[in-house]
Amino acid sequence: MHRVEHDLLGDKEVPADAYWGVHTARARENFPITGTAISAYPHLIEALASVKEAAARANADLGLLEPDVADAIRRACGEIRDGALHEEFVVDVIQGGAGTSTNMNANEVIANRALELLGHEKGDYARVHPNEHVNLGQSTNDAYPTAVNVATIIAVRELAEAMVVLEQAFAAKAVEFHALLKMGRTQLQDAVPMTLGQEFGTYAVMLGEDRLRLTEAVTLLHEINLGATAIGTGLNAAPGYAEAAVAHLREITGLPVVSAADLVEATQDCGAFVHLSGVLKRIAVKLSKSCNDLRLLSSGPRAGLNEINLPPVQAGSSIMPGKINPVIPEVVNQVAFEVIGNDVAVTMAAEAGQLQLNAFEPLILHSLSESITHLRSACVVLAERCVSGITANADVMRGYVENSIGLVTALNPSIGYAAATEIAKEALETGRGVAELVVEKGLLPAEELAKLLKPETLARLS
Repeated sequence: MHRVEHDLLGDKEVPADAYWGVHTARARENFPITGTAISAYPHLIEALASVKEAAARANADLGLLEPDVADAIRRACGEIRDGALHEEFVVDVIQGGAGTSTNMNANEVIANRALELLGHEKGDYARVHPNEHVNLGQSTNDAYPTAVNVATIIAVRELAEAMVVLEQAFAAKAVEFHALLKMGRTQLQDAVPMTLGQEFGTYAVMLGEDRLRLTEAVTLLHEINLGATAIGTGLNAAPGYAEAAVAHLREITGLPVVSAADLVEATQDCGAFVHLSGVLKRIAVKLSKSCNDLRLLSSGPRAGLNEINLPPVQAGSSIMPGKINPVIPEVVNQVAFEVIGNDVAVTMAAEAGQLQLNAFEPLILHSLSESITHLRSACVVLAERCVSGITANADVMRGYVENSIGLVTALNPSIGYAAATEIAKEALETGRGVAELVVEKGLLPAEELAKLLKPETLARLS
């Protein structure tokens, strides 16, 4: 069964039970790109409903919408924010038109649900029209970017929560391993002793620092251009509409959103997205480096560093019996690579804007959403499936320290650089230990040497 709807291009059949209409139908035909509908991004759908409800409330305040129509739109938006009708948001996330297809998909779904609530059939747009009523006082160019901002703010909050989970997992291991001595390495060569706790502590500190950067970056998204309409001049929006709509959006979302100081500038600028994407890249780079370390420190177990053990989560090979691979750090590495690539996409999309509008926010939305969602999942998986189960091979690490010439660096203040150099040279040539040679040559009494080589001394523990 179908109903017939009409637009600029003429009549078109739409499934009778569909809440979307002719504009959405054409967009489905025009943009079979990713196979990913905007319904895959629930925060965006809920944000669109919040924007439309805020607009309806503002227009009702100004006497521009009949009370029953405004109430029906409000109720429809509330249902969508509660999770209903998300499957009706069917346009592809990547689309031409600066998000117009997404905006019209929302307008049509909300209008048709409002019609039902008023006792009318879907498509009876004389009573509630997608453009005349749901989109009143708006343009795609302010409604869509505002929804993207709101959705991104909420998604970033979830990422920050996941980062806390991973930060706490690393911090717990830092405490657990606080007294386990090991060799620090620079450029993969023996450097000076440290503790495994110090090493894991750096990962926790890194996450804490980057969480702060993330919080700072997302504050830029609280500035929105709702009420700007097409290019920022507010054409076709009633006096007082912008202020009222922003106030209602604050109330609906609980977010401290504010109207941009210059709506013309805000309508064309994507700088906040570029900045946020850069912070996401920073997080990805540091997470990836941490995972590189975990893979290297756990290498072996017989022919690698073997300083730590990652929890085995699955068999590692279809041909080599008994092999276990570091699959959790590896998957996080790949998420990081993806985020770095997404940052390039966001940068290019932002750069491609022309004159009073950037037409490429759909790609920015898609790229940021993927980066945020995948980083969030990566943090939780790394914490729960890897870091929390890591164990240490204390004897292996102690053996590396005792057999490393890097140990001699700690003795420089006591025996001098020249003597330390000779000890290091002989240790390399003979394979003997530094401590053994120092005592043999009478450079330090055994008791004093033991004191200097205590973990708390070597690692400068307070």
